[in-house]
Amino acid sequence: MDFDKQLQNAIERGKNRGDAEAEAERERTLSAEELRNRHTEFRLKLSEHIEKGMQKLCEHFPGFEQETIYGEKGWGSGLAREDLKRGGPFYSRIEIVVRPVNEFNVVNIIGKGTINNKEVLNWNYFEDIPKSDLKEFEDRIDGWILTYAEKFAAS
Repeated sequence: MDFDKQLQNAIERGKNRGDAEAEAERERTLSAEELRNRHTEFRLKLSEHIEKGMQKLCEHFPGFEQETIYGEKGWGSGLAREDLKRGGPFYSRIEIVVRPVNEFNVVNIIGKGTINNKEVLNWNYFEDIPKSDLKEFEDRIDGWILTYAEKFAAS
């Protein structure tokens, strides 16, 4: 086979490969409806995971009252308690929520932790919806709850 024929074949293979890669990229790109559906799936699973983790924390620290959070702020759970100690009442709270879907197409979880009237923890984590990994989010939520438990136990 002469060089011109080999060159023509190489160009043709390159075009085919480029077309295949472009097609694969189109398949990976989710439509707006698919992004909303995937975010809703994450929201439901993560908010349930948050609630279960908060219940376990509540079992180890009596006195906390659990609240379900839903709506414009997001979906998740919070725990709060007031302690009367020398020096006045002290307020402690942990809250973790999954933020609503937004124009950036990310799954976003946020959290705050207050112990004895002082905000000691403030979390924010997000990932693009198509790249989001449920297990990674669950591990991060578990880590946040464990960090709060450790700090609360030390207070």
